[in-house]
Amino acid sequence: MGSAAMLFVAACKKEAVPNPAKTAGTPKSTTLRADAIGASGPKGVCYVEVNNADIRNVGYYKLTTGQQLFDIAIIFAANINYNTSTQTAELYFNTNVNNVLANRNTYVQPLQSRGIKVLLSILGNHQGAGICNFPSQAAAQAFAQQLANAVNTYGLDGIDFDDEYADYGNNGTGQPNSSSFVYLVTALRSLLPNKIISFYNYGPASSRLSFNGVTVGSKINYSWNAIYGTYSVPNVPGLSAANLGPAAIDIQATSSSTAASLATQTVNNNYGIYLYYNLPNSDVHTYLSSVSAQLYGSGKNTVYDTSTAITGVTFFADVNYAGAGMGALPKGNYTLSQLQAYGFVNDWASSVKIPTGWTVTMYADDNFTGTSWTLTSSNSNFVGLSPNANDLVSSVKIQ
Repeated sequence: MGSAAMLFVAACKKEAVPNPAKTAGTPKSTTLRADAIGASGPKGVCYVEVNNADIRNVGYYKLTTGQQLFDIAIIFAANINYNTSTQTAELYFNTNVNNVLANRNTYVQPLQSRGIKVLLSILGNHQGAGICNFPSQAAAQAFAQQLANAVNTYGLDGIDFDDEYADYGNNGTGQPNSSSFVYLVTALRSLLPNKIISFYNYGPASSRLSFNGVTVGSKINYSWNAIYGTYSVPNVPGLSAANLGPAAIDIQATSSSTAASLATQTVNNNYGIYLYYNLPNSDVHTYLSSVSAQLYGSGKNTVYDTSTAITGVTFFADVNYAGAGMGALPKGNYTLSQLQAYGFVNDWASSVKIPTGWTVTMYADDNFTGTSWTLTSSNSNFVGLSPNANDLVSSVKIQ
C-alpha cells in the first residue's frame, strides 16, 4: 500500500515484492466465532491512505437498505521506527496520521457514530524494526504497550498489523525470528482484551504464525488476503471462514468485473470479509455497487450519502478536493492557531468545499491580514483565483 512506486500491479501498492509464503488457503470452517462480522453476510474492511484521502468518506457509503457498506475503516498507516540510541522500536505517526488522531472528534468519532470500527494500521519504515524481529519477549511487550496506549488515547477500536517495509537488518537490527509476532499479539491481546486485532497477510510474519504451541490466529480477530485483484484464502490457523477475507481489491485499480467476481466467490465459499483498499475522495458508488450487489443480493446497490455529514467548510491540500482534508469548519472567524485545531496546515490549502449559501473570506496572513479572497461557492483550484491563492491561506472568516 502507499504512494511509493508500484512494482507489480497485483500486490499491495507500495514497494511490495512477491510473497513466497502465500498458499492456496486453509480449509473453511462452518463454525462462526462470536466476533465474526461475517455472521450476517460478508462485511467490508476498507484501508484509507490518509496521506491522500479523507477517511470520513468511509461513512458516506451505504446500501440502498440503509446499512453501512463498510464495517471497519483502517487508518493507513502508522510506522515502526527504530531508535538507534536505545535500540528499541518506537511507534511513529507522520503528519497526516497525527492529524487524524489528534482530531479524532472530527475524523474518527463520526465513523464510530455510524457503527464503523476504526483501526490503526502498523507497518515498518525502512529502519530495520518490524513486527518479526523483537530481540526478546520484553521488547515485544514494550511495543505492544505503545500500541495499546495509542488505541486508548485516541479512542480507536483496534490495531491492524502489516509486515512491510521494515527492511530487516538495517541499523544493525536482527532478521525475522519465530517468536516475535506471537509475543507481540499475545501481549497486545492481554492489554486490549475487547479490541480488534487484524493481520494483513503479508511479509515474514505470514510464515511465523505459531511459537511454543501458541498461534497468532488464537489471539487476533481477522486476517485478509494482501494481493489486490486476487482471491487467496489466508492460511492462519485458528481463524474460521467468517474471520477470513480471501478477496482483495484496489478501488482505483481493480476492474469492476473482477471486483464483482471476487465478491461472488466470497459469498459462494462462505467467507466473512471483503477487503477494499484505496478509497478516494471522489464519489465511486457506481463501482462499489458492482460489489455490493454480489455480496448482498440483486438490488442491494451502494449509494453515496453525505446528508448526515457535519455541515461546514472543508479545505484540501491539493486541487480538485484531493490530498489530505481537514475537519469541517462551522461559521466563525479562525486565526491560524484556531484553524490548526481542525487539522489545517499553514500555506497548505489548494481547494475548498463550501456549503450552499455560505461565504468564505481567506487571508494570506494570520489574524485576517494580507491579501484576501472571497468565495461564495466551492472552488477546486486556488491557482485560478486572482491573485493566485494556492498554498497561501493562513486565516479565514466564514459567514
